Amino acid sequence: MDQLILERTDRLAAPSSWRAMLDLYRLMCRIRAFEIAAEKAAAEGHIRGMIHSAVGQEAVAAGVCGNLRREDVITSTHRNHHHALAKGVNPTAMMAELFGREIGVCKGKGGSMHIADFAVGMIGANGVVAASISIAAGAAQALRMKGSDAISVAFFGDGGMNRGQCLEAFNYVAVNRLPVLLVCEDNGWAATTRTSSVSAGPGMVSRARALGIEAESVDGNDIEAVDQRTRVLVDLVRSGSGPRLLHCLTYRLRGHTCADQATYRPKSEVETRWRDDPIERCRELLSRRGTPPHEIELIRAEEEDLIAVAVAQSLAAAWPDAGEAYLDVQTAGAAS
Repeated sequence: MDQLILERTDRLAAPSSWRAMLDLYRLMCRIRAFEIAAEKAAAEGHIRGMIHSAVGQEAVAAGVCGNLRREDVITSTHRNHHHALAKGVNPTAMMAELFGREIGVCKGKGGSMHIADFAVGMIGANGVVAASISIAAGAAQALRMKGSDAISVAFFGDGGMNRGQCLEAFNYVAVNRLPVLLVCEDNGWAATTRTSSVSAGPGMVSRARALGIEAESVDGNDIEAVDQRTRVLVDLVRSGSGPRLLHCLTYRLRGHTCADQATYRPKSEVETRWRDDPIERCRELLSRRGTPPHEIELIRAEEEDLIAVAVAQSLAAAWPDAGEAYLDVQTAGAAS
């Protein structure tokens, strides 16, 4: 299947700078610390319902969003914390949202699966598989109608490629040459089912190309590769050359949800994939480029402290007033 082939359809961008790699490493550490803290809070009963951890997939979010402008917009999935943090959503406001508190980014009404912050271009996560692609298509059309050169980015998983609206949205953005970057975060699993066992044909890249969308694969655990390829594709999309697809091969190191022990996966498979941890790979890259070990470790510690403060502030925050339940609710208007 073509998801196993790493292709290069354009000239590689210049190597990412040392400073850029430090910033991306910091962002990945922030995401990892957030996810681990959220898992712990859920286990302790502070978060109601399920959360979907992105431990192991940090490089995709960081590498893509690090190349976006504030006015560019992204859409996400039920597994969205890493995308939101990478786009600039405040970690305390995000954690408080998971806790259902009034200082949450959505006033405690959205929870883990419905993070949104229009101020930074995070226009929404949702639990409908592949809906992010359709929403991103609509956003891209709106940006074009406004005369903006901002672009829309749709994050979606490999399990979503078998949904009807994925095909429909692909067709729509291709026909209308909309400014959309489609990012398939391929972790190999559709919830508890190995995606390859239920997917016909050679894979995601071929499906996109069949509709006239230029597409390529990248090692989604290689932060520098994701950063470089996204930089090229974002410039192409922004220039008006139509939609592009970046197929990122990665792996979720946790179960589908915080309650899922992932016993359907061979233990040896998970252990092998831990050795491909994108954060450790970035640490090694920084070390090879001369970054002192204490500086690398300090960044990790600072981000863990930042998230610890976010948890403490969320626990101390007030619950929303009951009257808030009647606000921000869509209505068709007063009855006649």
